[in-house]
Amino acid sequence: MFHVAAQDFKRQYRQAKDLFEEASYSAAMEAFKELTVYDPANPYPEYASYYYALSAERLGYASVAKDMLLQIKKLYPTWDQMNEVNYWLCKIYFERREYFQGLLIASQITDPSFQSGLSELKRVYLANIDDIETLKMILEDYTQDKEAARALVKLLGKQPVHLQETELIDSLLTKFDLPREQLITNEVPKPILKETYRVALVMPFLAASLDPSPVKKRNQFVLDLYDGMKLAADTLSKMGINLELLAYDNERSIKITKKIVDFEELKSADLIVGPLFQEESVPLQEFALANQINLSINPISNNSDLIGKSPFAFLFQPSHETIGLRSADWVAKNVPRKTCMVYYGESVKDSVMAFNFIKHALELGVNVVFAEEVRGETSASILTTLASATEYDEWKNPTQFKLKKDSIGSIFVASDNELIYSKVINSVETRRDSIVIVGQESWLNETSVDFSKFERTHVTLASPNYRPPARQAYLDFRRKYILKHGTLPVEHASIGYEFVMIFGNILAKYGANFTQTMPSETFTPGSLTSGYQWQDNHDNGRVPFITFKQGKLVVID
Repeated sequence: MFHVAAQDFKRQYRQAKDLFEEASYSAAMEAFKELTVYDPANPYPEYASYYYALSAERLGYASVAKDMLLQIKKLYPTWDQMNEVNYWLCKIYFERREYFQGLLIASQITDPSFQSGLSELKRVYLANIDDIETLKMILEDYTQDKEAARALVKLLGKQPVHLQETELIDSLLTKFDLPREQLITNEVPKPILKETYRVALVMPFLAASLDPSPVKKRNQFVLDLYDGMKLAADTLSKMGINLELLAYDNERSIKITKKIVDFEELKSADLIVGPLFQEESVPLQEFALANQINLSINPISNNSDLIGKSPFAFLFQPSHETIGLRSADWVAKNVPRKTCMVYYGESVKDSVMAFNFIKHALELGVNVVFAEEVRGETSASILTTLASATEYDEWKNPTQFKLKKDSIGSIFVASDNELIYSKVINSVETRRDSIVIVGQESWLNETSVDFSKFERTHVTLASPNYRPPARQAYLDFRRKYILKHGTLPVEHASIGYEFVMIFGNILAKYGANFTQTMPSETFTPGSLTSGYQWQDNHDNGRVPFITFKQGKLVVID
């Protein structure tokens, strides 16, 4: 009896297999279906299930095929054809764009004879991924997967040159011995090096209204910037770096700015600086983009909106976003107590800085326990929160507060509003505890807060423009400026000088097309300041922090 049943199963299986080989997949599915059911006399349930799944896959019933293949893995885990099962399951997952699941299944195929076909399968389907972050995540999980690396390099290589992650591309090409010329379709260009670089300054010089009197002019900061820039160009020329500064007076007028943009000679500029104010910047942004000319709207601005999404525009200063991020880095690294409060003003820049600080601080394990937007009419709340005393000593000095002493490690103040930061400083001075205040370098300008309070209350300032007064380069700059102008250099003259010194060196090293050739995170040492770190978002990633020690400002990182 058993022998007869076995013969029947064999005949059924042979008939079903013939249907499969004739590509009659619907009929094959019906024939195999009966054989998938367990029976002691049936030696074919694994094979019938496998070919049932393949028939379904050929008919486009991917879900049916997947379910049957998963059932085989569950019911017959030791079947000697499991590599085949995993191969087809991997293919189905890839077709359904379930890449992580597909790669997990692929990792279970150990037979060397499958590796060539598996690599081809990965190459075809991973090439369909159009999201860089997805491929990066895949490569994090499967660090030795050559096809994932190939797909990532190819996708990165399609990016505009200014966005390409050249270090990552190079490391993957080397690690997996991949062919650069086949994968990189937008290769980073070679630097365009010149004997002399033309720098066009489109600024509101207001030349028609200037007079030779020593009285401070209403656009004095522009003139100071220009004086510093000219002095830097002279200094660079002695170093063999030649810059030709071309000054265009846009008179703070959109109409005149548009006329300047029509000058044919402006197309020969290697770098355009200006026009300083956002409302006049649009014509120059469009011109710089159309002619692929590097553009720095305003060397003293932290506003990333000035550069938009142009690949040729950049900020000399760190953006408000970057200051927030670097401040969070500093707090996480240098303040032992990982609890923090945040105060910020009602301006957009304050909100941007505060949001980026909070987000990054939380990522770094700093617990932001309190954050508040402070308006003029609500500024008294700072004193209420920080300095409301609950206990006093015999001389009526507060010894304990509603906010317990030493319960907070730091306070980040994302504002240059004196009404806000002065109240924070005064409150912390009243508390006399270990809170560290992190703020902005602008607090040092014309503030009514005594600098001795800065030292007593552990004030630390994000200060990208800090210039160590004893640095020889600064002493030389000051001496040359005094000889030239008969007065000490002011802030904007120093910034103008540093801007031209740094970007003159960048032009000399990375060429007139430096926004396309300079790798991300490239650091250029400063002459007066700590320097400039080029970032993917085209601003300065270098943000030193300073504090008072024994009455002197010092860099603390």
